[in-house]
Amino acid sequence: MGSVKDLIVLREPQDDSAGVGRFIFSDRYSVFDWGEMPDHIVEKGKATCIMAAYFFEKLEKSGIMTHYLGIVEDEKARRLDELKEPEDIMEFRLLKVIKPGIQGDTYDYSAYRKTRGNFLIPLEIIYRNSLPEGSSVFKRLKEGSLRLEDIGLKDIPHEGQVLDKPILDVSTKLEVTDRYTTWDEAKEISNLSDDEIDEIKSVTLQIDDLITNEAKKIGLFNEDGKVEFGFDAERNLMLVDTPGTLDECRFTYDNLPVSKEVARIYYRKTGWYKDVEFAKNQDRLNWKRSVKSSPPPLPEELADSIALMYQACANELTGRRWFDAPPIKEVLNTIRSLI
Repeated sequence: MGSVKDLIVLREPQDDSAGVGRFIFSDRYSVFDWGEMPDHIVEKGKATCIMAAYFFEKLEKSGIMTHYLGIVEDEKARRLDELKEPEDIMEFRLLKVIKPGIQGDTYDYSAYRKTRGNFLIPLEIIYRNSLPEGSSVFKRLKEGSLRLEDIGLKDIPHEGQVLDKPILDVSTKLEVTDRYTTWDEAKEISNLSDDEIDEIKSVTLQIDDLITNEAKKIGLFNEDGKVEFGFDAERNLMLVDTPGTLDECRFTYDNLPVSKEVARIYYRKTGWYKDVEFAKNQDRLNWKRSVKSSPPPLPEELADSIALMYQACANELTGRRWFDAPPIKEVLNTIRSLI
């Protein structure tokens, strides 16, 4: 499936009906589109699975359609309150994934004009409630690939700026490297109508609002995050993938990252990261082939603290002690001293 989740297909999706799949949440993690990093984060898979299930169940209660069926325990998909122990397998309705073709150095999305429903929309939708240090917005504004009017701002923003209202961004999902794009291009390549784009934006804002409020209850600020959607066989919009986890969102506590951004901060100081950035600028499609170095392992104490961060968040968000982890504030104080 990818660098952090594996996929089991129980029933293949058809043109007129969804299939059934299972995500196996691993302890692997990825940064900068590299794929699997050298370390594993202990119990990350189970903690991430619990967090995603918590938000799916909350969002469904609010009326948002999702592909979630439950967490698998004893080979049965169960709701969170039915589980005896944390598990790392989630069952869901499986949609078709239609990968764009490649013509030269461009992508061909023409297949989406021939498909009505039951497929993954090839976009990632990013919501931003603030612009923390490291946000791609600053880099893109500097390069000129993003304009202030594209994100509804009049003045150049500053690092750490909390926005008056969320900004919505969009990127490709199924290309070799995720690529920010305009809403007009997103509509064109995915064969979406104006109403469908409006619905995607509206539902994303609802999801953002719910995640933000839930995070606030445990002292976290939801800086930004990403969501993905698909259509069912009748072309009804459906939330897919795994919302609200520390991999999909950038949470902070008193300006300290509470996400895999902690690992990104460490790796930005390495020569490997410089090699990755140089390679991406040289060849957008095949940049990995040009990276000569490999990422070094995380320092042991930092890796252990990141693991406890995932576990503590799952405990406190759900109000249930799934893992033997200290309070999240204690874990974060340790991380702050390390980075």
